[in-house]
Amino acid sequence: MSQAFARLRQPLRAASRQVAGPSSRNAAPSFRASFRRFNSTEAPKPPKSNTGLYAGIAGGALLAGIGYYYYSSGMNPATAAKSGAQAAKVATNFVPSKEDYQKVYNKIAQMLDEAEDYDDGSYGPVILRLAWHASGTYDKDSNTGGSNYATMRFEPEALHGANNGLDVARGLMQKIKEEFPWISYGDLWTLGGVAAVQEMGGPKIPWRPGRIDGTAEKATPDGRLPDASQGSDHLRNIFYRMGFNDQEIVALSGAHALGRCHTDRSGFDGPWTFSPITLTNDYYRLLFDEKWVWRKWEGPKQLQDKSTRSLMMLPTDYVLVQDKSFKKYAKQYADDQDVFFKDFSDVVARLFELGVPTEQFVSKEPWVMKNADEE
Repeated sequence: MSQAFARLRQPLRAASRQVAGPSSRNAAPSFRASFRRFNSTEAPKPPKSNTGLYAGIAGGALLAGIGYYYYSSGMNPATAAKSGAQAAKVATNFVPSKEDYQKVYNKIAQMLDEAEDYDDGSYGPVILRLAWHASGTYDKDSNTGGSNYATMRFEPEALHGANNGLDVARGLMQKIKEEFPWISYGDLWTLGGVAAVQEMGGPKIPWRPGRIDGTAEKATPDGRLPDASQGSDHLRNIFYRMGFNDQEIVALSGAHALGRCHTDRSGFDGPWTFSPITLTNDYYRLLFDEKWVWRKWEGPKQLQDKSTRSLMMLPTDYVLVQDKSFKKYAKQYADDQDVFFKDFSDVVARLFELGVPTEQFVSKEPWVMKNADEE
């Protein structure tokens, strides 16, 4: 038995005897959807081209992170013991290929459509929000935050106001994690974001694995994500800190074509578009084409369309047509969805890699994952 495996076995055995889980606030809620489980297939042989790179992640990053995973995952002892044996196999014999990650993608894509009556019938928007908020904590000056350590698993980051409601997404992704225990949370969550965009009619988002799981000490302070009640200065402070410019701020804002706000999460209420589970450039078109008025209600300050009063825009959305620099990019995207899709793909791919050292990635070039209907 190798020395590496012997060193790994001791913390895995300890984890099977004593498992400490996250707060019950983050436990997966009970959903009406019935999650069908698939038997894992036998691990394929590693491709010749990336063997060295994969081994670096599987043998180095996995050995560093697997022991802590069982401490933080919230598994019961029996499940932890079983998964511990799987993890030992992962660390010593299993080198995941692109095809293995494609299987994870496919499982996520299947889960997105099992939402039944959740919101508008898809988990896609909340899964994308999880990937976005896990990545958008990056600070380029201190080189902290970002998707590398998936620290939203821990309090107090899990309880930050901007992350309200994301326990739903973390619970859903935990089910995927239990089926594919070899994938890191950072890779899983960002791959979920890729799947959400692509399966909701958006562009391909180049992606590659290599993120590792960190500890609670790596969690980021509150205040790094956008406050929707603020204006253009706030947006620039938040996004410039991540390393984005004005054009990229406007492109990333296009994610608001998807999903809706909830009064029990952000305090705001309503969808941005008439098709909240399909990614289009309607978010920008509506900003220019509709007349927006301030909603008269007891909630926080938000706008609604004057014609139907069924849509809403946040103060941070409305500044895209008020600020001169933002407005020119918003108009480009309103006029041409192809331009929006290209820029959105580029900037989301960058967003999901924030905080990840280049040497950790298992591939020099990002991959393009197949949509579910392409498999």
